[in-house]
Amino acid sequence: MSDASPPTDLGSSRSLARQRHEVILAEVRRKGAVRVSELAVLLGVSDMTVRRDLETLDDTGLLAKVHGGATLRDERTTDEPGFEAKSLRNTREKHAIAMAAAALVRPGTAIGITAGTTTWQLAYHITEIPNLTVVTNSVQVADVLHHSQRNDRTVVLTGGVRTPSDALVGPVAVAALRALHLDSVFMGVHGMSVRAGFTTPNLMEAETNRAFVSATEHLVVLNFAWVSIC
Repeated sequence: MSDASPPTDLGSSRSLARQRHEVILAEVRRKGAVRVSELAVLLGVSDMTVRRDLETLDDTGLLAKVHGGATLRDERTTDEPGFEAKSLRNTREKHAIAMAAAALVRPGTAIGITAGTTTWQLAYHITEIPNLTVVTNSVQVADVLHHSQRNDRTVVLTGGVRTPSDALVGPVAVAALRALHLDSVFMGVHGMSVRAGFTTPNLMEAETNRAFVSATEHLVVLNFAWVSIC
C-alpha cells in the first residue's frame, strides 16, 4: 500500500517562517521586548513554533532570546551582522529600493555593484537587462547572476578577504578596481550621517568602497530610506 500523504512543500514552509520572522522583528522593534505567549496569539501558532523562531533570530543576531520571550539586541557602530541576519530585515523596503535602482541600469553598460542585502536584491532585478558587464565584490550578487546565466553578460568578481556580510575586501579587491572604469556604481552602505557621510563598520570594506567610487563618475547609493544618486 502506497503512502497517500502529500509531500512537504519546503519552499512554502520557509516562506511562512520568513513572514513570521518579519512580524516578530517588527513587534520587538515596536515594543522593545515581547513574550512568547503574545507572539503565539498574534501569529496564530504554537508556543513551540515561536520559540524555534526566536532561536533562529537569536542565532542570526537579529534579537536577543530571553526567558519567556525576546528583546532588542544592543547594537554598536562597529557591529557587522552576517548576511543571513541582514537579509531578513526590511525586505519589502529593500525590494522597492532595488526596483528603483534597477530602472537606472542601461543595457550595454559596465556597472559596479558593492556588497549588501539591498544590492543583492538589485541583482535579481537586472537579470533580464541585456549586454551587461557587472563588476562586484559580493559573493551573493555574483551567485544570483551566475544562476541566471546569459550569453551576453560578463560578471567579474574582484577577489579579496571575505567579511561576515559576504563582501570581498582588502588589497586584492582594491587593486582589481583600480584597473577599471565603470559607467555607474551601485553601492550599499551600513549607515549615513551629515558629518561622516556613508559608513561601514569594516575598515577594509570602506577602502574597497572608495575604490568603487573612484572607478566611476556616476554613483548610486542604495540606502534603507531612499536611492541617492551622486
